[in-house]
Amino acid sequence: MPVTEFHPQPGSAPEHAIPGPAGLPVLGSMLDLRRDSLSTFLGAQRAHGDVVRLEAGPPGLRSVFHAVFAPEGVQQILASQAANFRKDHPLYEEVRQAFGNGLLTSQDADYLRQRRLVQPLFTKRRVDGYASAVTTEAATLADRWRTADDTTVDLVPEMNRLALRTVSRILFGLDAEAAVDTIHRCAPVINAYVVRRAYVPVKIPREWPTPGNLRARAATDEMNALCDRIVGDRRAARGTARDADGEGEDLLSLLAAAGNDEDGSLDATEVREQVLIFLLAGHETTATSLAFTLHLLARHPEEQTRVRDEIDRVLAHRTPTAADLDRLPYLTQALKESMRLYPAAPVISRRAVAATEIGGFRIPAGADVVVAPWVTHRNPDLWADPERFDPRRFAPEREAERHRYAWFPFGGGPRACIGQHFSMLESVLALAVLLRAYELEAVDEEVPVSAGITLQATGPARVRLRPRTGAGE
Repeated sequence: MPVTEFHPQPGSAPEHAIPGPAGLPVLGSMLDLRRDSLSTFLGAQRAHGDVVRLEAGPPGLRSVFHAVFAPEGVQQILASQAANFRKDHPLYEEVRQAFGNGLLTSQDADYLRQRRLVQPLFTKRRVDGYASAVTTEAATLADRWRTADDTTVDLVPEMNRLALRTVSRILFGLDAEAAVDTIHRCAPVINAYVVRRAYVPVKIPREWPTPGNLRARAATDEMNALCDRIVGDRRAARGTARDADGEGEDLLSLLAAAGNDEDGSLDATEVREQVLIFLLAGHETTATSLAFTLHLLARHPEEQTRVRDEIDRVLAHRTPTAADLDRLPYLTQALKESMRLYPAAPVISRRAVAATEIGGFRIPAGADVVVAPWVTHRNPDLWADPERFDPRRFAPEREAERHRYAWFPFGGGPRACIGQHFSMLESVLALAVLLRAYELEAVDEEVPVSAGITLQATGPARVRLRPRTGAGE
């Protein structure tokens, strides 16, 4: 699609007329965004509407960006006019610096080449073949809970471990237990560093030996060493490890074969960057969805009962398969509702490369732009009583009535998450295994969160486990 310049139509508002919070006289909204960016965006939408201009930082060093919240505007940015909005936003540049130019951050020819390379890993046929790996890991967790001394667990670390083990088994053909501690220790350090640098008006050079730089560098070095070790182990095991559908083509096998076609070869750094992105993005997002779905069901026992009755009716005592995805509609609705309230990617960033009219306002070329599932998913004009947990919102007939971009936890358009079907399959099957084995009672009613690269729980999501007699036997 060619990039075209925008010519204001009669009645459209100039860029300077876009409303937004005044903030503090010197720092604008900087402190509010640092303290709680999600509440700041939510308050801005309710006070100023669906296109908002925010300023952060002192005069002369002030960052200006625009937030778009209406589904129609989100569709323009992510889909219908996606060519006007690129991943040149400071956040993506910081992610690029920290994690490399993998599929999440690459653009143009690099992105197309990488996507062609990994797309075969995410076809529906191949993803459906991963079901047994998902249920094996979930059953292992259920068994571990049965032998634990404590009947109370924190779902956040538990689901992180489950999702990491699952994605590592499927994508790399490896047992991830040795990687768990490294990722849990290093990923939050890098995450916080990236987000902090993305939104400060003046960036200290990464090479300077400040405490923050040194901590981030040590964490990055450890993560890179982990990825190099995974690549080395997988290459050593090539020919003996096979993927879930028996064709021997996990992610590393596909990357290694890249030199056999017109896309050219990947060097060792490029392979590491893809591994790092898939390790982090491939497990953090699904772990978030699993943890909050279980916690919300623990807080709403009547919904938990309805979901479990469906699981018992459909599965009885057999292990769920990919074919059961369509046979568990209410469990899927509960998962989607949890992803509405706690989207794993709460804010999505872009930079405008051409002036574009959105919602009657002119977004200028060069402007940093964000769309926020966290806010759009809570718009009372789209969702009645938006803070209430109600899986019935996602009944097929109600979904059909809503705008396509009223709910977009996987993004949308040409850069939509390549692993969407993978994540849904993994989540539904893992939830089915765990909910058939246990009744959950919430210990923590609310779970505080913050926006990092992905949504971060900043407090525990504890539940009390009650094993179900005879479940899963």
